[in-house]
Amino acid sequence: MLQILIADDHALLRKGLQYLLEAHSGWRVCGEAIDGREVVDLAERLKPDVAVVDLLMPGLNGIEATRRIREVSPGTAVLVLAGAYSEQAEEDAISAGARGFVLKSSAVDRVIGAVESLARGETFFVRQGSRRGGERVAKAGAPLHAHAAVLTSREIEITQLLAEGKSNWCIATILGISVRTVETHRANLMGKLGLQSLVELVHYAVRNRIVEPLPAVTAAESRGVGGR
Repeated sequence: MLQILIADDHALLRKGLQYLLEAHSGWRVCGEAIDGREVVDLAERLKPDVAVVDLLMPGLNGIEATRRIREVSPGTAVLVLAGAYSEQAEEDAISAGARGFVLKSSAVDRVIGAVESLARGETFFVRQGSRRGGERVAKAGAPLHAHAAVLTSREIEITQLLAEGKSNWCIATILGISVRTVETHRANLMGKLGLQSLVELVHYAVRNRIVEPLPAVTAAESRGVGGR
C-alpha cells in the first residue's frame, strides 16, 4: 500500500486530491495538512512514501517544507503542486529535494503519472512532461532575488511570517525563540536583501513566491507589518 501525505490550505483541493489518489488501487492518503509546519510534523511521524505539497502555504511555504521533509523523512519523495508555472520555482523545488513538480491545472492522468513516477523512484517535472507533449509551459520573469542563495532557512521562514503580518512577538511564540532573536534575524535578512522597510519585504516575498499575493498581504502592508 503506497502511503501518501497531502498538504494544501484549501480544504476543497485536499479532499479532491484525496478522492483522486485513493481511487487508484493500492494507494492510501495517510494524512492531511493545512500548512507547511503541519506537513513537516506529519511527515516526521508518519514517514509516508510520497508527500504532495502545495507550493504556497501559510506559515511555511512548499519549498521550505520540502527541504525539512527531506531532513526528517529522507525516504519520502516530495511532489510539489503549483498554481502557475515558474522555472525559478521549479528549480527551487529541485534544489530543496523535490522529486516532482506539476501544476494544479494538470490533467488527472498527469498528476497520477507524477505520483506513479515518484513511487518508482523516478522524477517528474513540468519541463519533462511538456516535452512528452502535453502541458503548456509559460516561463515567468526572473525573481527579484535568488533568496535561497542568500538567506538561511530560518531567515526565509521569518520573512514569510513577517510578510503574512505576524508581529515579532507572534513569530517568537510560533518558533519558540526570543523576541530579541527574531529582531536579530529580521535585521540580518533586511541587510542581506538590501531592503529598507517592511513594505519592501512584503513585495519581495510576493515576487519570490514565498507568500501568495492575497488581500491579507495588502492589509498587512497598510498596517505596517511586523511591529511589536
